[in-house]
Amino acid sequence: MPMKTFPSLAASLGALTLALLAPLAAQADGPRQALRSPAPASFEQECGACHVAFPPAMLPAASWQRLSANLGKHFGVDASLDAATAKELSTWLIDNAGTHRRVVEAPPEDRISRAAWFVRKHDEVSARTWKLPAVKSAANCSACHPKAQEGDFDEHAVRIPR
Repeated sequence: MPMKTFPSLAASLGALTLALLAPLAAQADGPRQALRSPAPASFEQECGACHVAFPPAMLPAASWQRLSANLGKHFGVDASLDAATAKELSTWLIDNAGTHRRVVEAPPEDRISRAAWFVRKHDEVSARTWKLPAVKSAANCSACHPKAQEGDFDEHAVRIPR
């Protein structure tokens, strides 16, 4: 007698397993930790207008505080916001900042690309690659990580431009 399969049960168990394991994977992964609250609508609009809207877990709260307080001189650009939006984004970034041991120490100049974990993850990337016209700098995550805008920096999906 053929065995019956229960695809909906299998799918439900798979989804349940993923839901249960996701927080553990996020904790183990540091910068990809789960958000404590959803991003405000202004996050992608304001931060993502010039660069990848970096997941807040990539920096510690102290870094987000300093960056938020100095938007008029944001890495050489005036990224000033109205007071209400600045407060909303600053609060959200600080509340969702990295707490994993890899990100508790602020990197030099509060630059994600200068954080020890970032440097370690990208140690095989040559200086020549960073200078390619399609890359330009270590801050241009989307050049190699096709889903960076979605917060997905999976190293298995990396496509380095030539």
